[in-house]
Amino acid sequence: MSAVLEARALRVDYQIDRRWLNALNDITLHIQPDEIHGLVGESGSGKTTLGLALMRYLVPNARISGGQILLDGEDLTTKTPEQMRAIWGRKLNLVPQNPLAALNPSYTIGEQISEITRLHAGLSSRAAWTAVVEMLRKVKIADPDVVARRYPHQLSGGMRQRVSIAMALSTRPRLLVLDEPTTALDVTTQAVILDLFRELIHENRAAALYVSHDLATVAQLCERVTVMYAGEVMETAPASALYDRPLHPYTAGLLASLPRHYADQNESRLPVIPGVAASLADRHAACVFVDRCPVALAVCRAVKPALDSTPDGRMVRCHRWQEIARDELVLTHPPERDVPAQDEAREGAVLQIDRLTKHFQEGGVLARLMGQMPKPVRAVDAASLHVNPRSTLGLVGESGSGKTTLARLIVGLEPADSGTIELLGADIPYDVRQRTPEMLSHLRLVMQNPQEALNPYQSIGYAIGRSVRMFDRTLTGSQVKAQVAELLTSVRLPVSHADRFPAELSGGEKQRVAIARAFAAEPTLILLDEPTSSLDVSVQAVVLNLLKDLRARTGTSYLLISHDLDVVAYLADWICVMYLGEIVEQGPSASVYAGPSHPYTEALVSAAPVADPSAPRSGIRLEGDVPSARDIPAGCRFHTRCPRYLGDICRTEAPPYRDAGGGHFIRCHIEVDELRRLQAVSTQQDGDA
Repeated sequence: MSAVLEARALRVDYQIDRRWLNALNDITLHIQPDEIHGLVGESGSGKTTLGLALMRYLVPNARISGGQILLDGEDLTTKTPEQMRAIWGRKLNLVPQNPLAALNPSYTIGEQISEITRLHAGLSSRAAWTAVVEMLRKVKIADPDVVARRYPHQLSGGMRQRVSIAMALSTRPRLLVLDEPTTALDVTTQAVILDLFRELIHENRAAALYVSHDLATVAQLCERVTVMYAGEVMETAPASALYDRPLHPYTAGLLASLPRHYADQNESRLPVIPGVAASLADRHAACVFVDRCPVALAVCRAVKPALDSTPDGRMVRCHRWQEIARDELVLTHPPERDVPAQDEAREGAVLQIDRLTKHFQEGGVLARLMGQMPKPVRAVDAASLHVNPRSTLGLVGESGSGKTTLARLIVGLEPADSGTIELLGADIPYDVRQRTPEMLSHLRLVMQNPQEALNPYQSIGYAIGRSVRMFDRTLTGSQVKAQVAELLTSVRLPVSHADRFPAELSGGEKQRVAIARAFAAEPTLILLDEPTSSLDVSVQAVVLNLLKDLRARTGTSYLLISHDLDVVAYLADWICVMYLGEIVEQGPSASVYAGPSHPYTEALVSAAPVADPSAPRSGIRLEGDVPSARDIPAGCRFHTRCPRYLGDICRTEAPPYRDAGGGHFIRCHIEVDELRRLQAVSTQQDGDA
């Protein structure tokens, strides 16, 4: 079978400061018809550059300096920009990470898609509109003729992503490049989108390159996977073979970095890949991975390894792959067990919130006088939870469930309407301006994007030192400097980083600086809002280990907000699940994951991708978006999407909070024993599938 796309010895360079630096070197890649090919690697490995190069859509300071790109046997490297315009949209299409980047806010969805079909398929306006509605129906959008008349800002994130898929597939292209298309989506929406990709690509007999740093998603979606590092292919293999038995140390290191469920969660640390990826100007002339490789030899520093073909059809670039294949060199990474010993735990909860509520009322004085005030947004409704000493509470739920608002209420960035917040047994005011310095020192926040938390014009040492001074104004300059050095060392950063500015650090380093600054006040509780969502899996492992070590060493507790259930399961020993401002389940992590669970939790867990291509795919998919917090459904808030909907009782009566034992509570009309039975049957059916 002829490949839809083939890259042969492809080289791409960037011109930076009047120098041409190599970004992609000797790339060999084949994508067959009806194949979804995964492309993985850390940030800076060249994944996006390769995806754009295959489409001949590089930035002006980039050039293809060698090799070929064959689309159905036709070499794209010889095409002029004018010739490529006839191919873009018709044979090659891109689905970007942010669908808003592909959608014009000034035109309706229908106008944008129909323009493409008129241009590339030669359809009349009437036929193009019919094709638009049909394509929107194929991507599972309800009322497609209505949605086609809406503008991008009127759609949810999940719907916009479906529209971008419909747009990309509307001309039945030969190759789709999917650049991190589900990174920003909730796990439930991601599961539906991945099902759509799989179904529509196979239906159209298209080929797809799926670019991602999410190894679990790639395992569930892709038939074949290529691993890149520093602009070179490290390994290519069928997904099942690569995940089961990697032949390159880099692949093995990435897979080992994934958070997994260990029996002794609280005592385990994730293996990490030492060091950081080299910049374009500092890549090694021989093996580009040699400085971080745990099994490198002298030959690795002297001779560049070839991209060899193995007897079973894989490709691997490593001097030692044959030893690995013969099991003479073992690359497995068991979890480490050297978390520092803990001191005696405190008595009582660190944080206790009781029936905390926040409703946002929109509309001004004029709207009030005219009697046109909209319903309030019920962001958080009577939420109650507690955080134990030296522990981590994981707070999970889809976007719009109220997680971040609840965190903002706790730290005082938004004043609550009612309810109580107790920190170390004492009530604290709603408004952060009314809290004492001692209260503020006990409670700190680490945001999702460290770039937003760090002043680009202040050095790292100044940013951390400012926090140190804020809570102890008696310290001298030399004492502050010593504490800054100690904090940098505690987060595994060199003391010399104190003189650097945020722009000089990587994303993972900036997040560690944000964590160091949070620990400057020796807090009792740190709220972590998606602290690893934008990080590569290798950097994520470093940050998770760091958080676990600091918790054990200092006794600090965490409230962790995340949509990554594997991260929550690894770090948290207690979990709260929120839906539409309400806590629908809470309890010890082991109990929540083992079941019985609330049907919403069950759907979240089943939708989470597993880094194992052989793992069964669950059939639980939540249809539709989360209802508006301004129009919360009566009865059980989840009944409009619940896979275990009982009938009128779910629609008309609020469910009771059922005790599942051991501090585990579930807000559901279904009895705990019946939930346990139903979910056991579902698990059995998934295993048999």
